Amino acid sequence: MTKDNVIQIKKPERFVDDPITDILRSGARKLLAEALDTEIELFLSEYKELKDDLGRKRIIRNGYVPEREIQTGIGPVPVKMPRTRDRQPDVTDSIKFTSALLPPYLRKTKSMEELIPWLYLKGISTGDFSEALAALVGKDAQGLSSSTVSRLKVVWEDEYEIWRKRDISNKIYVYICKSKMGRC
Repeated sequence: MTKDNVIQIKKPERFVDDPITDILRSGARKLLAEALDTEIELFLSEYKELKDDLGRKRIIRNGYVPEREIQTGIGPVPVKMPRTRDRQPDVTDSIKFTSALLPPYLRKTKSMEELIPWLYLKGISTGDFSEALAALVGKDAQGLSSSTVSRLKVVWEDEYEIWRKRDISNKIYVYICKSKMGRC
């Protein structure tokens, strides 16, 4: 009799959102919107004394940039970034709002960025990333084609080589001996 220790895992056929996850995403969207509104209000209050040539406030609120989705551990969260307008005609001296919470071009949270190498190290092939992420964070997990993962792999290999060749001559390390005899 042969004993197999390989367990067949059924692939999810279709990711189904549950009501709790929907509530969490909705709450995350509201909290992020409130935090961005607070951030832009602080920015505007910092420059409230500046006036343009006509005596109006120089830095004003100017709607939102187009909505984008941020990939998070609970799935995609849509967000609308507020924007400002500088009424100063001189473009070289213009003041721009840049969010510390949501930098330009951010598409994934840090937790998602840390999940990708973990999946790779666990043996997920580059072609299976979309499937694995759909099972973990929802069906709308995008932006991880096999070419993206392959490109990330090259970056990780470069970072590993730099780490491996770092100078540790000035470091002090502690070694732990697990021998019951007291000798290592």
